[in-house]
Amino acid sequence: MKPRSKKYRKSLESVVSDESSSLSDAFQKLSKFEKVNFDETVEVSCSMGVDPKQSSQGVRGTVNLPHGSGRDVRVIVFTDNSDDAIAAGADHAGLDDLISKVKDGWMDFDVAISTTDAMKSVRSIARVLGPRGLMPTPKAGTVTDNIADAIQLVKAGRVEFKMDKTGALAVVVGKRSFANEQLEENTVAALSAISESRPDGFKGKFVKTVFVSSSMSPSVKINTSLVNIN
Repeated sequence: MKPRSKKYRKSLESVVSDESSSLSDAFQKLSKFEKVNFDETVEVSCSMGVDPKQSSQGVRGTVNLPHGSGRDVRVIVFTDNSDDAIAAGADHAGLDDLISKVKDGWMDFDVAISTTDAMKSVRSIARVLGPRGLMPTPKAGTVTDNIADAIQLVKAGRVEFKMDKTGALAVVVGKRSFANEQLEENTVAALSAISESRPDGFKGKFVKTVFVSSSMSPSVKINTSLVNIN
């Protein structure tokens, strides 16, 4: 394991092992951690109570963050009508030419959107996009014929979350430069969206633990009884 930085170790000194906090207190603690020379991304990480080996218990969804993600999101659109997609704000658009470019290893984008008809061709690069979490899906709102609205939502701060094979889930809720109140409101929205993604028929504790952290900071544990999850 790579040695932690001096700033990380200094921040860690203020964290009490296994102590849980309210969201407000957690972001107060996060704001006092040592800062680095870039605007760190803030994430909420959850350990889920579902069985990740059961396909019926997959957890995936999207959330529209009220204060945006703070990220400059690069969007590509798979479509026959590239001019309209570019006019709507896409960074790149096309179909066969764009698919070929991705096949050749070009991955300079954060979100991929596709029209319904274009998905017939986009499936040929599912093995490239899928493992990176970039494959367009109807559930994530990235397979749609209303391309303009989809681009606007992504650029405005809609983020996707998906549980991994270990039962862990993380969602971006902003940047260290955000006010604590903005991070808290974004987190409330994210946790609400996660709660709503509970698989049908699942019994038991859906979310076991919740932590918040920034790119280079220790994690702060959240008291799950004080947040909107079930």
